[in-house]
Amino acid sequence: MTAEHVVLPDDEARHTPDGDDLWNESYYCDFVRGDGSMGGWLRLGLYPNRQVAWWTTWIVWPDRPGVCSVDYGAPVPPGDGLVSASAVATGTGDDAATARIEIDLRRPLEEFRLAASAPARIVDPPEQVYAQGEQSGTPAQLDLDLTWTTDGVPYHYDLTTRYEIPCLVSGTVTVDGETFTVDGQGQRDHSWGVRDWWAFGWCWCSMRLDDGTRVHLADIRMNIGTPVFFGYIQQPEHGLVLPATALSVSEEVGPHGFPSKARIEIAATDSNPEAGSDLMQIGLDVTPVAFGPVLLRNDDGRTSRFPRAMVTCRADDGRTGAGWIEWNQPDPAPAAGTS
Repeated sequence: MTAEHVVLPDDEARHTPDGDDLWNESYYCDFVRGDGSMGGWLRLGLYPNRQVAWWTTWIVWPDRPGVCSVDYGAPVPPGDGLVSASAVATGTGDDAATARIEIDLRRPLEEFRLAASAPARIVDPPEQVYAQGEQSGTPAQLDLDLTWTTDGVPYHYDLTTRYEIPCLVSGTVTVDGETFTVDGQGQRDHSWGVRDWWAFGWCWCSMRLDDGTRVHLADIRMNIGTPVFFGYIQQPEHGLVLPATALSVSEEVGPHGFPSKARIEIAATDSNPEAGSDLMQIGLDVTPVAFGPVLLRNDDGRTSRFPRAMVTCRADDGRTGAGWIEWNQPDPAPAAGTS
């Protein structure tokens, strides 16, 4: 970083790991179709010291079963590349399928393409993955060719090596030969460093309102007596980026730890008074409409439930929007009816 929150084009490439077992490099992205009828989240996480990559992906609809493609033993792309290719056991005897995940940094900080062909499962209901893992549901084939084009300002966190980019998303998703066209919006991020999924919880969220305003937040739940959060409010048409200065997130948790709704209140202040705005506050009621969860297991036996959901939202001033929200819930999982 050369200045606060600035992202450099070279940040897009892979980084040299340190010696920590849980050092991870993550390319993470999601989308919501323009009419809200479909969405997805996709992640390739590299653990070079463990010599594995995690491929975790869901495609969801509000009115039909979702498609899950997960492989916690994919190969780390060789060298500085971002192509992971392997034969993957399908769970049907000696059969195997070829999986290929390819990330193309076409124009750093401007255009990002993810293409994949991998075995998947049609999972209904989604919480089956908590009990049955990657073998839940019925087998399917998932093919993706999606491009994230920057629609705002890349934003680097100020305390960790991670940045977020609001985007427009286009391309295709094909499930067992049925192709869906994607023309919508989403978010992508890139992080590198030690990531211990089982140490503490968090809530992450990214949404686009109907006037183009972007809201992003990460509420880090470390229980250390001091709030830890990141985020921003962006208005792309004005080039205005306001870092979050206050954040409150609460949720009502239902069965399986799936929150049924959430309340977000975020305030953001511009550190540069010449930008024309010094304070913005937004209150949001958030409703999950389709879940794509995964169960995260560490080698030492720790587990964490990870419900991620496509959402709709309504601001206190009447604006509406859509996006994605996630909760990391290290065991023990929360009980129904608590928040």
